[in-house]
Order: sequence, then structure tokens, then C-alpha cells
Amino acid sequence: MKITNTLTIAAAGFMLLLSACGNSYESATADLSNQNDSLSYSFGYLQGSSLAAEGIDDIDMNNYIAGLQTAFDDAEAEIDQMAMQTLIQTYFQELQMRQFEERAAQAEVNAEQGRAFLEENLQNSDVFETESGLQYRVIEEGDGEKPLATDEVMVNYRGTLLNEQEFDSSAEPITFPLNRVIPGWTEGVQLMSVGSTYQFFIPAELAYGDNPPPGSIIEPGSVLIFEVELLDIIRD
Repeated sequence: MKITNTLTIAAAGFMLLLSACGNSYESATADLSNQNDSLSYSFGYLQGSSLAAEGIDDIDMNNYIAGLQTAFDDAEAEIDQMAMQTLIQTYFQELQMRQFEERAAQAEVNAEQGRAFLEENLQNSDVFETESGLQYRVIEEGDGEKPLATDEVMVNYRGTLLNEQEFDSSAEPITFPLNRVIPGWTEGVQLMSVGSTYQFFIPAELAYGDNPPPGSIIEPGSVLIFEVELLDIIRD
């Protein structure tokens, strides 16, 4: 269904582009002089973004447009439709395999770097490690109550990679159930009293492992560093 919808949107978008502009699709400059032009550009841009997000970057545009034109002209296709489906399915299977292998190789490199970092980090006298491998540093110790895993908590936080690049932060205090986040957060925040600020060094296996959120700059196998301020515990 996803492939069918994607190709349908692509067909509509490119045919609108051809009919509205009356020009070659090879033009690098958009002509957005009316609503139909803008709609055509939007179809094209969103379709391109969708393909890029899937890791598809090797489409031959001449043949792509030729296929679209043939379909809209209701002319006979150069390839049998069953063969088309087989080609597409095979392509996606091979693409997924390549992506899996690339992620696995990347994860191994990151995991090795992460292990070295955590081993060195533990040499600091103010860094402690739990039985699970979670490391933490107390920046400020509060005197309030400690949360349970079943509680909702209100926090400020900032997350960075080992290279200090920020990948996430709370622009303002945020509230969430403590048992619905990564394991390193669930465990670590329970160590904190309200009013505390801790720094957590979370191994990949207590974070996202080899499957970081889509679109994130977090790579497979990454150690994550969070600075967390526990503001409150929310209970009914």
C-alpha cells in the first residue's frame, strides 16, 4: 500500500508539473506564478523528500518521466505490470538489506567508541555506575521526593552525543510518564530527588540500541549524554 500510494502521488505531481509549466522537467528553477504551479512544485518536493527519506537516490529521471507519461497517455507500457511489481519489491528488499548492513557496521564502530568513552569516564571520581551500566554525575542534589517508574515527572533536559552535538532539549519544562521513555531515563531519573540536576551517560543498550528514531542525528550504537533537572513529580 505504501509503495502504491507513493507512486500515485508521484504520477500526479509530475504530470501537474509538466502540464502547468509546459516546459522540460529538467529545469532547475521553479516558476511559481500561480496556484497550480505551486501545487505542482509541492507534489514534486514532497515526493522527492519521501524518496530521499527511504534512501532512494538512484532513480533515472528520464525513464521515470517516460513511465509517468506513458501511464497518463494510456499507452502500452514497456514492461509488464507484474514484472514492475517484482522489480520494485526486489529493489526494496535489496535496499533494506544494504541499509541493515550499513547500520550494523556503523553500530559496531559507535559501540566500540562508546565502550572506550564509558571506561575512561568511569575513572572520574564524581562519576558513578549502576549495575545496568548506566553512569551518572550529580551536578546538584535536591532534597525532594524521588519518583517511581510509574510516576509522571516534570523535567528540563538537554541531550548530546559524544562529540557534544545537541540532538534534543526541552525548550520549556516537559512532563511525561517515566516508564515510557528509554530504559536509561527510567532508571536514572528514579535516582534523583526533586530539585536535583544529574548528568547521565547512557550506553546504547539502555538508549536506542541499533535503531535510533527516524530522522534523528543519533547513529546506531550511540552512547547518549543527558543533563536532566527534575522539577516535580506528577501524581493523581
